[in-house]
Amino acid sequence: MSSCSRVALVTGANKGIGLAITRELCRKFSGDVVLTARDEARGRAAVQQLQAEGLSPRFHPLDIDDLRSIRALRDFLRREYGGLNVLVNNAGIAFKVDDPTSFDIQAEITLKTNFFGTRNMCTELLPIMKPHGRVVNISSLQGSKALESCSEDLQEKFRCESLSEGDLVDLMKKFVEDTRNEVHEREGWPDSAYGVSKLGVTVLTRILARQLDEKRKVDRILLNACCPGWVKTDMAGDQGSRTVEEGAETPVYLALLPPDATEPQGQLVYDKVVQTW
Repeated sequence: MSSCSRVALVTGANKGIGLAITRELCRKFSGDVVLTARDEARGRAAVQQLQAEGLSPRFHPLDIDDLRSIRALRDFLRREYGGLNVLVNNAGIAFKVDDPTSFDIQAEITLKTNFFGTRNMCTELLPIMKPHGRVVNISSLQGSKALESCSEDLQEKFRCESLSEGDLVDLMKKFVEDTRNEVHEREGWPDSAYGVSKLGVTVLTRILARQLDEKRKVDRILLNACCPGWVKTDMAGDQGSRTVEEGAETPVYLALLPPDATEPQGQLVYDKVVQTW
């Protein structure tokens, strides 16, 4: 591969929305598409499924909970392509409503993947994003709901335009700590670990986009979050009202924003429309 080749990468891509996004990028993106998954067998099976449809994604293992795994992926992209053009951070987890796992453990595990794993992906891969690159963080309107359920003090902190990445990390750690100490409600937090994790992703998106505008404005890299809606997947079950193809529409739209686009930037997008929150 020459470093002038274009490349798009999707995390958590062996099923559900991630697989649907990968399929659409294989059809529409001019360059290679890398399907990543934590489970190598499932990831390779997904690649074979797409190959049977006449598409040709590449596979690379990735566990976003493991920094070494993220760095191995970064080194692969550097070596093979000289960087990255499109990153879709789709990998995430949610506990079922009736899961008996204690809330503090749910909080710790959910935030580890959905917030800290996504943040580590951005920390390691944003520096190798090529000019006009596109980053899409899969978030959720559940994050906006969680924000509305926070105390006024917490809402003010999350909405603060000058909130730093370090401040946000501290808030996310505090949520996990407060659940462990069984004081999260008293401290103003909602009862949804998934919602708080996605609130973190949405706010992180705003902060990272601001950093890109400050440090690399000339490169016109656009970084946004989106909500795919309630999709029929393993995560939502059959309760979902949308197909995975419908869920993939907005992420793919953001991933393929034209090179001269200057917006959206740092926004939460739902059905291709920027959400105010």
